[in-house]
Amino acid sequence: MKIIMLGAPGAGKGTQAKKIAAKYNIPHISTGDIFRANIKNGTELGKKAKTYMDQGLLVPDELVVDLVVDRVNQADCENGYVLDGFPRTIPQAEALDRELAKLEQKVDFAINVEVPDENIIKRMSGRRACVDCGATYHMVYAAPEKEGICDKCSGNLILRDDDKPETVEKRLHVYHEQTQPLIEYYTQAGILKEVDGTVDIDVVFDAIVKILGE
Repeated sequence: MKIIMLGAPGAGKGTQAKKIAAKYNIPHISTGDIFRANIKNGTELGKKAKTYMDQGLLVPDELVVDLVVDRVNQADCENGYVLDGFPRTIPQAEALDRELAKLEQKVDFAINVEVPDENIIKRMSGRRACVDCGATYHMVYAAPEKEGICDKCSGNLILRDDDKPETVEKRLHVYHEQTQPLIEYYTQAGILKEVDGTVDIDVVFDAIVKILGE
């Protein structure tokens, strides 16, 4: 079962990807993890990626696809995988399809976790992170016992720059421009499924399980 997770930043697709991976006993694969593993292990692909990242440049699509295909060819992906955060653009999706076709493989499901922008801005601006230990909280969904103080280490909690409304709006703009077209791409491929991401995490997961089957 080969699954791609789609959704705006803050829609909760990463959380759902982890739950899917645990239930179906398949790897949860994010491009960030792939980059880190290849760089840490000093692979040829990792070295190439590092030269771009060290210069603050985006890793080219061709190299990202090579890294992803290398990862999904590993033994633990034999029964499938959940791709989280890739592809981000139509060219990446087309390149991935081409490479998988060479291996006589294809993506089975593209699941879009649908959340309106205003919900995402509200959701992300409620996040708080501990400056000392990095623990994360949410003022509505997972509030600390004392406001502004970390339960674990008593460090100060802050709103990270990434989660500030103006930053979130910029990230959403990039998402709508570059990534949202994938919804149409996978609709035409006949594999797109949508779930309502505004409801409770477990309700979202139940809807996904119905799509994927027990």
